[in-house]
Amino acid sequence: MKKTSTKILIILLGILTIISAILIGQKSIENQDDITNVVEINEQAQEETIKKLESEEIELQGIFSEYNKQAQTLLETMTLEEKIGQMFLARYPESGVLEEIKTQNPGGYILFSRDFDNKNKTTMIEELSQCQQESKINLILGVDEEGGTVVRVSNHKAFRSTKFLSPQQLWAKGQLPLILEDSKEKSTLLKSIGLNMNLTPVADVPTSSTDFIYARSYARGADKTATYVAQLIQTMNESGMISTMKHFPGYGNNIDTHTGVAIDKRPYETFEKSDFLPFQAGIKANAPTILVSHNVVEAMDNQYPASLSEKVHKILREDLGFTGIIMTDDLAMDAVKTYVDNGQAAVQAVLAGNDVIISSDFAKQKLEIVNAVKEGKISEDIINTAAKRILACKYAYQIIK
Repeated sequence: MKKTSTKILIILLGILTIISAILIGQKSIENQDDITNVVEINEQAQEETIKKLESEEIELQGIFSEYNKQAQTLLETMTLEEKIGQMFLARYPESGVLEEIKTQNPGGYILFSRDFDNKNKTTMIEELSQCQQESKINLILGVDEEGGTVVRVSNHKAFRSTKFLSPQQLWAKGQLPLILEDSKEKSTLLKSIGLNMNLTPVADVPTSSTDFIYARSYARGADKTATYVAQLIQTMNESGMISTMKHFPGYGNNIDTHTGVAIDKRPYETFEKSDFLPFQAGIKANAPTILVSHNVVEAMDNQYPASLSEKVHKILREDLGFTGIIMTDDLAMDAVKTYVDNGQAAVQAVLAGNDVIISSDFAKQKLEIVNAVKEGKISEDIINTAAKRILACKYAYQIIK
């Protein structure tokens, strides 16, 4: 539908160009340079108009389109700093969280295992409730509760008597039905203590059992992983829990980017035939968010990690048709530091096309983006688009009511 309407726009604008040329001839412009300049201006105007209309069309058809009007109304009441704050899923601070919420206006927090130490359900409910009360706009509060080796909440007996099992362990015991039941239990537990996002499912397709991502993956090939991802996202949506597919464009057999630089040398066709399939299935199942890895995928962009690559984000938006929230992996990871100068990671992340930045250095990186907008390095339109998408997501999942 989008491609067809865009072609019609191009034809109509082409006709306008011809009419303009005729009018130019009628006015007998003597200077050939003037004619060239007018044509170039017309072509530039066409391109800008097409981009604007395409953007509006995507917004009308997007996953959160039902909530765009409410989001726009709220957006218009916000300052630049508040809008940029919405673009951060900050690491939950060890102290001073209420003051940070009051002064910095984050869009949300990601909590780790340490944040549940020496706490129980009652104290956690109270703490997260205070966070929401202090925040001008209700927060996204998320965790990585994948099961298996990544369990931030169920790692503590005060919240669950045993840790959640990994997808592979659940498959061995009861296949996909048990995985979906487990997902419902996760969502119920997380929501009961005030969390509204679980950064799962892992949609990666490892190539062997020795791969870094293998233990966290479904590990049953691209087609079965696609089925697993789609059904898991549907289940999480029914539970009112924000899901996050990760790690686009697919880890494959690459190393851990928390502590090193992963250079993916696989051909693009491998992604089209394998790694993209689970993400495409998740997108069709209305996945609200996708997390982009720090892998350098040479077939897509050999200059930047995927998380900071405009080319990779273009593939996700235009080729795969994703209209939800794109977020970075944590910018504190070692793989990022190799490719950008100090103080530029967050700015580059925004320019690449991320809506949300996972950050362990929230206040500093927020200020870097604010300054970049004021200096003209980042258009405020980019900020508005991202912030509006985040607000619409919050309305969709009843974080804002």
